[in-house]
Amino acid sequence: MKKLTLIRHAKSDWSDEGLRDVDRAINERGWRAARVIGNWMAEQRLLFDLVLASPAVRVAETLDGLVEGYGRKLEPEIDKRIYLASSVTLIEVLRDRGGAAEHVMMCGHNPGMEDLVLDLVPDNGAGGPREDVEEKFPTASVAEIALDIDDWADLDNRKGRLERFTRPRDLAPDLGPQYLR
Repeated sequence: MKKLTLIRHAKSDWSDEGLRDVDRAINERGWRAARVIGNWMAEQRLLFDLVLASPAVRVAETLDGLVEGYGRKLEPEIDKRIYLASSVTLIEVLRDRGGAAEHVMMCGHNPGMEDLVLDLVPDNGAGGPREDVEEKFPTASVAEIALDIDDWADLDNRKGRLERFTRPRDLAPDLGPQYLR
């Protein structure tokens, strides 16, 4: 049994429209959401054997914000394939890079992150967290998936169980969409 934690980058700053997408930073709300999620990760005692990340600035800053709340160092391995990747590509990255890791964290982008959850976790019609992901995988949200595999090379669609889906607004209501400025 392997475990995968997916984190979508925090809210982007769009104040500089001339900036390349990969160079876009996160805004103040994004920093706060990342710290809140990091604090929650510490409370849950989440530990990762491997952290994989997109090369985007907003992903690096999200991880920095997580560390502020988490209180533990994360040493992400950057994989260019994660940047704006499809679910199929993200599965390839995990197969290639998972190695001996039992618990992998991946920080990246939508729609790939949302699609990956929906592809890995079968729809049993019971609602719950999968339905929440299907509705929207907001920025700085976390999906924790238990995988029915012993080797990352065996990762494929429908081999997961969504254990938890946590959004910043679940932990700090003022980070919900009704508070957007």
